[in-house]
Amino acid sequence: MPELASGGAVAARDALREALSKPLAGEELTRDEALALLATPELTAELLATASALRDRGWGRTITFSPKVFLPITNLCRDRCTYCTFRKDPDDPDAWTMTPDEIAAWSARGRALGCKEALMCLGDKPEVAFPAYRATLAGLGHRTTAEYVHRACAIALDCGLLPHTNAGLLSRDEMARLKEVNVSLGLMLESVSPRLRARGQVHQWAPDKEPALRLRMLREAGELRIPFTTGLLLGIGETLAERVDTLFVIRDLHRAYGHVQEVIVQNFRAKPTIPRADASEPAPDDIARTVAVARLILDSDVSVQAPPNLSPADHALLLAAGLNDWGGISPLTPDYVNPEAPWPHVAALAATCRAAGYTLAERLAIYPAYVDRPGFLAPALRARVAAFAGETRAAPGGVEASA
Repeated sequence: MPELASGGAVAARDALREALSKPLAGEELTRDEALALLATPELTAELLATASALRDRGWGRTITFSPKVFLPITNLCRDRCTYCTFRKDPDDPDAWTMTPDEIAAWSARGRALGCKEALMCLGDKPEVAFPAYRATLAGLGHRTTAEYVHRACAIALDCGLLPHTNAGLLSRDEMARLKEVNVSLGLMLESVSPRLRARGQVHQWAPDKEPALRLRMLREAGELRIPFTTGLLLGIGETLAERVDTLFVIRDLHRAYGHVQEVIVQNFRAKPTIPRADASEPAPDDIARTVAVARLILDSDVSVQAPPNLSPADHALLLAAGLNDWGGISPLTPDYVNPEAPWPHVAALAATCRAAGYTLAERLAIYPAYVDRPGFLAPALRARVAAFAGETRAAPGGVEASA
């Protein structure tokens, strides 16, 4: 009997090796094949090699990042995810809503340091939960957070930056208006599983993390032709099957509308002040396998990204797993969502890329494929994006400037 079991395992691995040949031949993995590859550590090396080859075929030997200013417009949020240190209540001493003067000052400093992107990051609809914040908004001359974010984006544009907004759930009308002052928008899907909204799960007290609502926003962003960033969050109680299902849903939305420019594979990090302080973090090989499976599932024109500050010892491993982008890195502001995790030095990241045979290059918050695609860039922003295309600036450590 043990010999039969062993023979079955060998046959299963051989079948998975055959499945790994499919993406390189232009064929699609099935859901079951993708799940089995993610769940089979013994094939990690072969999985990563296949994903890396696909990355090279679709994106060449250039790995990108976006030099950005991280602007936490407000850290108030009506959701209470059990892994978050960013959100605050109004009576918290660390509660903060940026003023227009602060937004302008930080944007100007970031531009002077060579930043191109202004990342607007904030909590979900705090005006619904907090009367004090509604009063703050009124004092600023606005009724909703989305209105104030529009103003913040206009300020950043005036300072020479290209805004990218991640404001949580937005209505179709809010996205349409923000498209006027943003080159792209974003919303982490995190997981397509409604199970994580159940009692005792990470999103129990987070109504804006209902997958159906987030999927509706992703779909409406596609209907509005907005270049979009989304992704999944690893280590929040999801199963491997739920990870795979999340990737397939994102792939299908992109195929329907052609708007998903990048997908982030982001790993949970434990922090002492969160309810999940003692929860296990995803292991490096687990993260790498998920990056690789994302590359195999998603269409070749979708960028696969992993935050370098959340895996500081594993940059070479992530490169081997098939990512083509590191996301935003700031010379000015910390990662306010993960303040304990500093950005890597760009020169060091460039050296890691170079050692693996790749060149690190800057990019914009809108990918080149979307600049001239009809309807994806607001006409008023076209000249601003074009101006960056001609910008050549000496970059440290072998980094190339790229539009």
